[in-house]
Amino acid sequence: MIVVCPSCGAKNRVPEEKLDSKPSCGQCHHDLIPLAPIELNEQNFSNFISNSDLPVLIDLWAEWCGPCKMMAPHFAEVAKHNSHVIFAKIDTEANPRLSQAFNVRSIPTLVLMNKTNEFARISGALRSSELQQWLDQQLNANARS
Repeated sequence: MIVVCPSCGAKNRVPEEKLDSKPSCGQCHHDLIPLAPIELNEQNFSNFISNSDLPVLIDLWAEWCGPCKMMAPHFAEVAKHNSHVIFAKIDTEANPRLSQAFNVRSIPTLVLMNKTNEFARISGALRSSELQQWLDQQLNANARS
């Protein structure tokens, strides 16, 4: 499968069975699947989303949003335990075109994508256990379809 490096944007081919063994980028040698959220923005979003074979869970948030700040540590915690999903954050204030493209009506909003296809969305702050449960349900439902 192809995994886009969150540090340099290079495309890397990684066998699926090696995803749990912390693969690194062939170009910049950074972790390909950091077990922490990465920042996506209007400059790197399209390349990252359209070229990565792993599902991407995006947290659309804003600095002024209390529930966003409350959920951030829970989002980071769940990211530590999911090496087959890329966790990403998009600051809606700094990236208004992406916010508009996602038709964000409230924040935080979580969007689960497979390449350029959105296959799940939920708005509102979630705790770690709720987020993990929702993510598992969406990934299982997507695997069956």
